Amino acid sequence: IAAALALLLVAIAAELLLGRLIRSGTIRRPEINLSVTIGAPQTRVWAYAADIARQPEWMHEMKRVEMLTPPPVRPGSRGRATVRIFGISTTDEVVVTAFDPPSRFGIRHEGRFEGEGLLRFVAHDAATTVVDWMEYLRPPLLPHLGGFLQRPILRRIFAADLRRLRLLLESERD
Repeated sequence: IAAALALLLVAIAAELLLGRLIRSGTIRRPEINLSVTIGAPQTRVWAYAADIARQPEWMHEMKRVEMLTPPPVRPGSRGRATVRIFGISTTDEVVVTAFDPPSRFGIRHEGRFEGEGLLRFVAHDAATTVVDWMEYLRPPLLPHLGGFLQRPILRRIFAADLRRLRLLLESERD
């Protein structure tokens, strides 16, 4: 019991210190920033990646997704996804914060894990698109410490999602 209590106190102290360092700007929040270059035109990459109903095809941790507001998708649109990572499922309530075809798609997570995500689509040339993905998720307990601890795991998962997106789009050549 003493060891568990000591570990809990260390975790709480780390959480408080990380929160202070993030608020002061000394360190950055534990967001994930990834990028992939896809051999497909920007409009085609946008059309596929921003099609919310098709996102589980390339985001394998997303098991189910539904829009709660009527089409068309726009800032303020609300959705819900069932997400499963390591066998643990959670419902992710989201609000679309940016929907600028064919360049930006942003969401705010309002479920158990709060945060935000932004996909940016930049034409490298007529046949190549760079997709930049920023994701920031705060776990419900010890959000700062938990954010740093989950970041390497989520980075691998989201990098695999981007590789899958690239493979799907490059295999469907015009």
